[in-house]
Amino acid sequence: MPDSHRRVYAAIAAIPPGRVASYGAIAARAGLPGRARLVGHLLGQTPDGMRLPWHRVLRASGHVALAPGSAGFRAQCRLLRAEGVEVKNGRVALWRFGLDADLDRELWGLPAE
Repeated sequence: MPDSHRRVYAAIAAIPPGRVASYGAIAARAGLPGRARLVGHLLGQTPDGMRLPWHRVLRASGHVALAPGSAGFRAQCRLLRAEGVEVKNGRVALWRFGLDADLDRELWGLPAE
């Protein structure tokens, strides 16, 4: 497996429960800025036996990328809610649940919960 793929998988694995990240944020953390599509591709090609918190990866808008109403969409929403993440109409407020939410609040004074 290429090192770039290992870095992407490591970045996904590092998302803590109750937090989410966009495909682009994962790419940037893996040292591959602008490679959001690669992250999506790799999630779809996760090696057998590798367990990742796939449900914590969303579009840049905070939306679940799977088709609304599909089994995968429902599973992702259920898993996120089980971790305390609010999902409304298939969307998560990144300012509140994103990996950098606390830093953004500290720097920019975004509203607390």
